[in-house]
Amino acid sequence: MFRDFLSKLIQPEPAPLADTDARLALTALLVRIARSDNDYAPQEMARIDRITATRYGLSPFEAAGLRSNAEVLESEAPDTVRFTRAIKDAVPYEDRRAVLEAAWSVVLIDDERAQEEDAVLRLVSNLLGINDRDSALCRQAAARQLGHSS
Repeated sequence: MFRDFLSKLIQPEPAPLADTDARLALTALLVRIARSDNDYAPQEMARIDRITATRYGLSPFEAAGLRSNAEVLESEAPDTVRFTRAIKDAVPYEDRRAVLEAAWSVVLIDDERAQEEDAVLRLVSNLLGINDRDSALCRQAAARQLGHSS
């Protein structure tokens, strides 16, 4: 279903993504992070839906549809390294930073920080080209947004 999209995304020099493609790729990355601890909880799905609804001005139905498509894309996407590097090359820095903050909010939504999730977020942050300081600021902002201590 997403083979053409993925083949464009993992080209040696991918073109910047169209808005709808960027939404899908970034949502798929959130899904991958949420699934990393093998416990893709309903509250993580709901958090992803809230993030995309707010970020992209979607209705709850549209946000759930985007997440559903992103779940399929995530399952077909190459390994995290290639997939995330491709996003880095195709998405501006500030958008990548916003995605990392959103990813932290997905990880922190259940009040548990699984080692697998932390490891994937460290990898994703690095692969997205986000420095350690900005990554820590993203985590703190996500925690504040959820009313958690960082």
